[in-house]
This record gives sequence, structure tokens and C-alpha cells, in this order.
Amino acid sequence: MTSTLPEQFRELESYVEEWALPTRQERYDMRLSKTIDELGTFYDALAPRAEEAIAYLNGLDLNDLPEDATRLLHLLYSLIMVSYPVNVFKQPRIPDSGAAFFDTVVEPAV
Repeated sequence: MTSTLPEQFRELESYVEEWALPTRQERYDMRLSKTIDELGTFYDALAPRAEEAIAYLNGLDLNDLPEDATRLLHLLYSLIMVSYPVNVFKQPRIPDSGAAFFDTVVEPAV
């Protein structure tokens, strides 16, 4: 099997297809499509490796990341996206937000 992540993060490979998403809106939509248990499973797999992944990425040029490192970065972005639902809200949606929503007009540069 060909890895789509840097070698030392291969055990996270099963999360790439669903969670290594390039935009905030895609990550948010994925979060809303999952149960809190599914979000918890993803969070529990990624969180223990987050500091190591950040250290790995800090050793690379952010403006010239290889594809496997970019996927790892996107997984970290997704980890951030699910951290509040898992640790604070205990549900995928923001509590008491009703039908409120927001659209991202422009993605951040990184």
C-alpha cells in the first residue's frame, strides 16, 4: 500500500480520505455529518500525535510542503475543527445555535 502521509504517521492513514480536507468549509461539513462518537474516535486517534506532527511540519518550509505533509496538516486542521465538539459541546453542532450559520468567503493563506 502506498502511504499518503509521512512514514512516521502511517497509522493515521485510515483518516486521510475523510478528514484531510483542504478547506474549512469541507472540514466543518464533515464534522456536521458525523456523530459525536465518530468525532471522538477521530480525535482520540489524532490528538496523541498532534505535537509530534506539529514538530515534523515545523521542520519543513510551509510554502513548499510535499503532498504527504500537506495531508498531515489538513488532518491537524480537522483535529482543531472537532476539538470543541468533542471536549466542550459534546455534540457536532454548536449548542443553542438554532438555524444560525456562517459562510467562509475566503480561506486563510495557509
